Amino acid sequence: MASVPKNVRIKPPALQPGDTVGIVAPASNVKPAMLEAGCRALRDLGYKPLYFDSILERDLYFAGSVERRTRELEEMFVRDEVRAIICARGGYGSNYLLKALDLKKIQSNPKIFVGYSDLTSLLTYFTDAAGLVTFHGPMVAKDFADPNGIDLDSWGRALNGSSEWPLELDSDVKPLVPGSAEGILYGGCLSILVASLGTPYEIQTAGTILFIEDIAAKPYQIDRMLMQLKLAGKLTEVRGIVFGEMVDCTQNKDQSYSLQDVILRVVGDLAVPVAFGLRSGHVSRGNITLPFGVRAALKVSVNAVRLEIKEAATVLAASSRSAG
Repeated sequence: MASVPKNVRIKPPALQPGDTVGIVAPASNVKPAMLEAGCRALRDLGYKPLYFDSILERDLYFAGSVERRTRELEEMFVRDEVRAIICARGGYGSNYLLKALDLKKIQSNPKIFVGYSDLTSLLTYFTDAAGLVTFHGPMVAKDFADPNGIDLDSWGRALNGSSEWPLELDSDVKPLVPGSAEGILYGGCLSILVASLGTPYEIQTAGTILFIEDIAAKPYQIDRMLMQLKLAGKLTEVRGIVFGEMVDCTQNKDQSYSLQDVILRVVGDLAVPVAFGLRSGHVSRGNITLPFGVRAALKVSVNAVRLEIKEAATVLAASSRSAG
């Protein structure tokens, strides 16, 4: 897979109230009640949700066949009235789409694309191979279906064309290694990032502020996956690392060590700033939207963490432009 230089990015048009939002299921099958609950929340925010009836199809644990899921996603990219595409849920299966998708359709029709978890494979593919700014953030049948599932401040700033803006980080975000760095924000679910290694869709981490999150992985499994990234050279040229909330990533309630201890054993010698606890992806509440493919600045002090987005992730004009 050829990668697009990190200083060239296609920014999709911004999302405004009244816009149509396409809902897709590229991975696991969707529960109708959760889908409709998420769509109600989108309507309450002023958007017009649109999905095809085929989104409820099932094939084993997938949301229908590869052909159906590929056709659905491509159709949402090419439809003029659709201004953003939000995944219904993760699960497993979006990796099947990597070979099937027509990347030219996506490059020619840039849209806001939002998801996390298993959708990491599409987020990184679109960013690396198509040069598209993507968004690690809330999904319809998960976070939008939860009254406390969305961080509305980051959602609005990431998608409405805001230029420089700081993420509102609470006290749960902890400093692990002090330092300052600037780079391209990038990353996703750790297990999916690791699964890309050795494939044509291998993640491109050089020059990035790398965001890493996961759920219900035991500390030794986190250790193993981080070591795999390290041994594969994927941490050599990162400029900073921010870990997610890492929900339920414990061995047992009586373990004598913390997950932060495990993380520091692997990344503590990289000489880059490291922070822990940013709520994006698998979270307990208020899913924060992170734009991937744009410049960000990370400052980790002894007592505080600051992460600032340094450029707009979307453009206010009706057509997209490349950011140099």
